[in-house]
Amino acid sequence: MELLDRAAAACALCLFLGCLHVIALKQQLFSRLGGSPDRGEIPISYNTFYFDQKIDHFGFTENGTFRQRYLVADKHWQQPGGLILFYTGNEGDITWFCNNTGFMWENAEKMDAMLVFAEHRYYGDSLPFGQESYSDSKHLNYLTSEQALADFAVLIQNLKTTLPGAQHSPVIAVGGSYGGMLAAWLRMKYPHVVVGALASSAPIWQFPGLVPCGEFYKVVTRDFARSGYNCDSNIRRSWKAIKNVSSTTSGLQWLSDEFSLCSPLKNKNNIVSFKNWLQETWVNLAMVDYPYEANFLQPLPPWPIQVVCNYLAFDSAVSDDQLLHGVSQAVKVYYNYTGSSSCLNTSQTATGSLGFLGWYYQACTEMVMPMCTDGIHDMFEFEEWNFQAFSDECNAMFGVRPRADWAGTAYGGKDIASHSNIIFSNGGLDPWSAGGVSYNITDSLLSITIPDGAHHLDLRYSNEHDPPSVRAARSLEVIYFQEWIRLSKKKRQLHQPTSP
Repeated sequence: MELLDRAAAACALCLFLGCLHVIALKQQLFSRLGGSPDRGEIPISYNTFYFDQKIDHFGFTENGTFRQRYLVADKHWQQPGGLILFYTGNEGDITWFCNNTGFMWENAEKMDAMLVFAEHRYYGDSLPFGQESYSDSKHLNYLTSEQALADFAVLIQNLKTTLPGAQHSPVIAVGGSYGGMLAAWLRMKYPHVVVGALASSAPIWQFPGLVPCGEFYKVVTRDFARSGYNCDSNIRRSWKAIKNVSSTTSGLQWLSDEFSLCSPLKNKNNIVSFKNWLQETWVNLAMVDYPYEANFLQPLPPWPIQVVCNYLAFDSAVSDDQLLHGVSQAVKVYYNYTGSSSCLNTSQTATGSLGFLGWYYQACTEMVMPMCTDGIHDMFEFEEWNFQAFSDECNAMFGVRPRADWAGTAYGGKDIASHSNIIFSNGGLDPWSAGGVSYNITDSLLSITIPDGAHHLDLRYSNEHDPPSVRAARSLEVIYFQEWIRLSKKKRQLHQPTSP
């Protein structure tokens, strides 16, 4: 019940919290998008529709259906046969992803494209059993990536048969993070439905046996190490300083006051949650280390880690009190950049736009992403990956146990060379790049690295402060899109019957 207690105490986002044997859950939840949209000047206008989907695409005893929400913007669509850019929805409200995926909006007119944003089952308004969808594991049983991919494929086929002019429209899947994984997998599983996919910041290899469990946190640490003098070293020292200071009642009170906590620290369990909250803060900063002001997970300044590290530039002889004062000021860059927060809430680190409980269930079933820390090559306390403990906590919460190797079996792991037309883009600053495809597998399974990019920077709206690497990445992605469209049309012409 340890996980349940933590989840209740930390609200949705801190479902990840606790011993690092639950760290995969933690990081999968925190990695997802949050905040309010950072729009450019392009106006957003779309229509909302609902499509009746089967609850179970792969069995024949559950015959129920549910209404899947999807959004359509067709202002610039050239028919017949114009391009459809199809966003494979993540674990959250689809309107949030629609408002934040500036890459699609900025290229709609350029590519004469219709935009479709499809909501993932069990998130937003797309609830298979309505208010009962999360009531127990029986109702949650149909929350899988396979079912979601089938939803997307069925929806696309329906659009192509019911929308005038769409019958021969090429469809390209686009997604970021988990949505990027789904975009890649949609192309792999249903290549007749989509002609290609852009999988941005998609950790399709963050599964057992594919990448070392410590790589994610090494990237986080590297981001801090490059951003300021002794920055990563002082965060590493802070854990012991917290332990020292929190050993007394007066120390707990001092920490509570120093960090302006809404709920004061009372005991050791509070300190565990407090440390996890700090750890998530550093991880989130690494994901949203954008070169301009952004309101993604939180309102932040340009290059926020550099700003944070200004408060942590101490020599090794710094006292515990001085060090933790610096940490508190650094944390407030993330939580109180606007100066509007009267206190800091350790049960929240980002937005409420995401379906945390749903993703928690997915992480407890097929999305098993091992993570660990060693305190040497990273700036965190040592915690190993303990699958059995992870499984036990999933069982205690949902009555299910994860299938550690299923994602590799279902989607091929690293043996994906037989597929084609997928771009895997990753930011060098993004911790999730550790589980992403970082090299060209074939001449049509392509890797684009954005050295100065954080989490799916290429999918965000363009900005005058964008580094040249992301501008080049977006341009290259469009070039590949155009080539896929050309090849698709050529293939269709070759297969058209000739007149006698």
